[in-house]
Amino acid sequence: MTMATSLSPSLLLLFSIALVFIPSAQALSSKYCDAPDKGSTLQVFHVYSPCSPFRASKPVSWEDTILQMESKDQARLQYLASLVARKSIVPIASGRQILQIPTYIVRAQIGTPPQTLLMAMDTSNDAAWVPCSGCEGCSSATLFDATKSTTFKPVPCQSPQCQQVPNPSCGGGACSFNLTYGGSTVAANLSQETLMLAADPVPSYTFGCIGKVTGGSLPPQGLLGLGRGPLSLLSQTQSLYQSTFSYCLPSFKSANFSGSLRLGPIGQPKRIKYTQLLRNPRRSSLYYVNMIGIRVGRRVVDIPPSALAFDPSTGAGTIFDSGTVYTRLVQPAYTAVRDEFRRRVGANLTVTSLGGFDTCYSVPIVAPAVTLLFSGMNVTLPPDNILIHSSAGSTTCLAMAAAPAEGVSSVLNVIANLQQQNHRILFDIPNSRLGVARESCT
Repeated sequence: MTMATSLSPSLLLLFSIALVFIPSAQALSSKYCDAPDKGSTLQVFHVYSPCSPFRASKPVSWEDTILQMESKDQARLQYLASLVARKSIVPIASGRQILQIPTYIVRAQIGTPPQTLLMAMDTSNDAAWVPCSGCEGCSSATLFDATKSTTFKPVPCQSPQCQQVPNPSCGGGACSFNLTYGGSTVAANLSQETLMLAADPVPSYTFGCIGKVTGGSLPPQGLLGLGRGPLSLLSQTQSLYQSTFSYCLPSFKSANFSGSLRLGPIGQPKRIKYTQLLRNPRRSSLYYVNMIGIRVGRRVVDIPPSALAFDPSTGAGTIFDSGTVYTRLVQPAYTAVRDEFRRRVGANLTVTSLGGFDTCYSVPIVAPAVTLLFSGMNVTLPPDNILIHSSAGSTTCLAMAAAPAEGVSSVLNVIANLQQQNHRILFDIPNSRLGVARESCT
């Protein structure tokens, strides 16, 4: 029996978790996947959607998929923890950890004439990184060929951009760098090129042209950094997009599995609730917000203030992240949410576990709403955003987990992409605010 016939529609919620096979992928590709981006809005695809060439060719069981993605999220959390470590500069993740970053991808065109590449959308990274032709250790995916572009140029060593990358070095007057983290090393040349996003050209865009990978492998796609650092898309396009963007991540109910990335203030929603963005001077790229509580059903659960407090010196607090799949809460916060969730579902029901998820049921349940309380706004998550289902095993799990108990990651709450789906998330940097509005992402 194929995955298409053995899994219920509810399991398709796992499209942001699982390797999904859809019988009508070819029809979807012709109708949706090849549709051109318009204006300053790009289509956003899940990396394993029918529109993505990176989806797996073979179906994977529900249980194995959950365990795989939960394990990858652990690596993602370790990566985020390294960004808020007690260092003024930290290296980006190794090739192995970079593999945990991409969840949603957009199309971009680089060079003159343009070469189309798929790039992972990542709100917790700054720069764009592209695997280039001739790269040693890169995968067999599409590579950017700088020799075929008339607008490509290396960044000289004396440029200010060269000082904004870790471990810069000079070779023939051009800026290059080596990133070592977790036993893997990435060698790249800092370069500039014309970047086309939808209908918007971005001349002289600075990015890393990756030439060698050892100790790990890069993902087949590039990386588009949407953080707040000096080499991020926002910093390099301030005059074009006014440091404002929003995205809407689709759920399983989206027939074409695509959402949208809207760049600039034009066309952003008017009816939207906001909370203040907080800045961590040690890692200013991360989007911190002030979460003040969590409500399960009608009850605000008892969470120690220290579990939610923002502390720039340690990285403690709450961030929105596009690359983590499941929301992670520090242990006291998660325990309070989990226990109230179990109580409202029914204390007499048997609770099982699956990987890092400790609140699963083998019978149908009626789940209470979970509301995230922020300064200035509340975000109520419907069941689609808090549950994962399997009809094959009749299993339902609470799609949240406790953050790792060791290191600085134990004090970092992450609002992940499963909980963000079917919401428009607006990042308004000039006004230092983050907005959330319900929206059907298609």
